[in-house]
Amino acid sequence: MDTAPPETGSTRPATLRPRNGFDRFFEISARGSTVSREVRGGLATFFTMAYIVVLNPLILGSAVDGDGKRLAIPAIAAATALVAGVMTILMGVVGRFPLALAAGLGVNALVAYEIAPQMTWADAMGLVVIEGVIIALLVLTGLRTAVFRSVPTQLKTAIGVGIGLFLTIIGLVDAGFVRRVPDAAGTTVPVGMGINGKLVSWPALVFVLGLLLTLVLVVRKVRGAILIGILGSTVLAIIVEAVANVGPSFVDGKPNPKGWALNVPELPKTVVDTPDLSLLGNFNVLDSWSRAGWLVVLMFVFTLLITDFFDTMGTMVAVGQEGGLLDERGMPPRTPQILLVDSVAAASGGLASTSSNTSYIESAAGVAEGARTGAANLVTGALFLLAMFLAPLVVIVPFEAASTALIVVGFLMMTAVRTIDWTDYEIAIPAFLTITLMPFTYSISNGIGAGVITYVLLKLVKGKAREAHPLLYGVAALFVLYFLRGPIETAIF
Repeated sequence: MDTAPPETGSTRPATLRPRNGFDRFFEISARGSTVSREVRGGLATFFTMAYIVVLNPLILGSAVDGDGKRLAIPAIAAATALVAGVMTILMGVVGRFPLALAAGLGVNALVAYEIAPQMTWADAMGLVVIEGVIIALLVLTGLRTAVFRSVPTQLKTAIGVGIGLFLTIIGLVDAGFVRRVPDAAGTTVPVGMGINGKLVSWPALVFVLGLLLTLVLVVRKVRGAILIGILGSTVLAIIVEAVANVGPSFVDGKPNPKGWALNVPELPKTVVDTPDLSLLGNFNVLDSWSRAGWLVVLMFVFTLLITDFFDTMGTMVAVGQEGGLLDERGMPPRTPQILLVDSVAAASGGLASTSSNTSYIESAAGVAEGARTGAANLVTGALFLLAMFLAPLVVIVPFEAASTALIVVGFLMMTAVRTIDWTDYEIAIPAFLTITLMPFTYSISNGIGAGVITYVLLKLVKGKAREAHPLLYGVAALFVLYFLRGPIETAIF
């Protein structure tokens, strides 16, 4: 019998007697879930983040290293799916938390466009390995967990809310519902709806209808609402493409504003493809130091470290908050194990030349669908491994269909804002900056950094320095360096 999940935001999941050893290991009943919900959650998570198998190769494959060489796109795609699958399953078994992992967006762009041009691809991936090893050491020494514990509970809540808004803007932009406004007209408005303020494309229609369908299903409390919304939108997209022949957003290098954002929803000619795993092991941890200089290398490693360190912290909080899995201090269960797997994933991304792998906030879509344990990761991870062979099927789901889930999840995560004390400016102002800067700067780390720096500053000026955990002062100092990395890099280069 499928029992009701704990209320969103609750920190007290239901406790039921385990049905078997599998249930006991993953604590499925203890967290108020069922196997069917874990399966649905795992499916929803995969479909909302499967785009990375296509997008990561496009980002890394479009750049050249210091020797003018490119990475083969088919090889990047296969390695991306492999590492995502293995690391997601590892998180499920070791961390037992519904948090999927894959190549990190933003980090891959940093590797492709800033780091690789200074050295070879092997050198650049070697720096990713170094960064992952450093984070792993921080976990094993307990420092990463200690930093996580030092963040005030209400600030952790703000991180989750901010990520919810971040997910929302990602979904709206990826679907083409929100776009940059051309500056030719001299307007001061940076973004607008659709094309020139109008929804005039078939993909936009698919997104709107899919979103409305999903919202109706969620309000009516239909099981599998988010997953049904994604699949229903995909079917509609396939029909629209077959009839209207919309095409991709770029045709022969020229923009097609009314086209599909990334994947064109067409039935593939072939279903199975042999993966190219030639990039595995193509890294070097030593040559970058002599080629780019130790100061440049240290700055790159520091930037990678800060980004991975705090993005994961925010993602853990947001996913745990959505599933009611946080304790009274805002900590997820098995925090050290979760952080260790995330660190191993970062290094594994370098080992396989996919750039640093990290926890994905899209996991919240699976949690909203019912996932509460690492069992959901077995489904998501298995689908990523299958994606190595079934890549033609994976690319059927367009952004416009998958983005519907991000909007709904953004709303669900936003509801936790009510638990923040907005009358206490010492926490309310840092919370406000954390929430707003994440979507407005397209960065989880920027939001966390602004919140931590402001929190510490306000405690100092109010004469309450002891109320801030000592570790937060060190974290604030690191974030100051992080925000000043532009002038620092200019001075170095």
